[in-house]
Amino acid sequence: MTSPVTLVASDLDRTLIYSAAALQLPMPDAKAPRLLCVEVYDHKPLSYVTEEAAALLVELAGSTVFVPTTTRTREQYHRIHLPGPAARFAICANGGHILVDGESDPDWQRTVTRRLADECAPLAEVRAHLVSAADPAWLLKERVAEDLFAYLVVDRALLPSDWRQELAEWAEPRGWTVSLQGRKIYVVPRPLTKSAAMREVARRTGATLTLAAGDSLLDADLLLAADRGWRPGHGELADAHWSAPHVEETAERGVAAGEEILRRFLQASDPRRPV
Repeated sequence: MTSPVTLVASDLDRTLIYSAAALQLPMPDAKAPRLLCVEVYDHKPLSYVTEEAAALLVELAGSTVFVPTTTRTREQYHRIHLPGPAARFAICANGGHILVDGESDPDWQRTVTRRLADECAPLAEVRAHLVSAADPAWLLKERVAEDLFAYLVVDRALLPSDWRQELAEWAEPRGWTVSLQGRKIYVVPRPLTKSAAMREVARRTGATLTLAAGDSLLDADLLLAADRGWRPGHGELADAHWSAPHVEETAERGVAAGEEILRRFLQASDPRRPV
């Protein structure tokens, strides 16, 4: 008899891994948890987990199909070195790429390309609108990710409060969605979702239970598609008071929420394990 398979699809940034600015360590310095650097960029440490979270990640990778699931590009994802064995599957570019042993799966690429061509306005049109509508007074950078979606890096203090909503209203009839995360405004094709990629990995692995976690509006579809989900007590979803019957909010915020989420994953995959 085949053993049940649990698939864990988790967002990374501000869910499992944290920049120095996102750690949110309210305790005195002497009581702060020891940290492990999991990402270096431009010769500088960039992202961290606690040492306890590192041990939990190793345990999780050994007992489930752990699938890092991120809006990052493939290049940005490959900068991260999580503790434990390398994940067999990973989801990048908000579902635009499924990596299998580190390489993008060509069948999934073809599926995504077909869906975007059938259901969305072209990226060039969206990018042109972004460039023309943005104000140089608050626009810091304009980028395209994997030729799939676009994003702006902005000065949040100068960004008009209604600009994101106006952009969303323009994008919606064209089949695109808008999400504001920190200093980045993402404009993403509606069919480009983490949930679709998660379902495909679940199909390939024969998963009988799917668990998910994420902090941003781009993670909402992933959380809704999973059998159980968790979101941190911080982030875009928390700010929007987003909820679903099978999705729980962590008691912790910041890097401690990453530890809590990992414990919840392990307990849900093996109810005999203490929380």
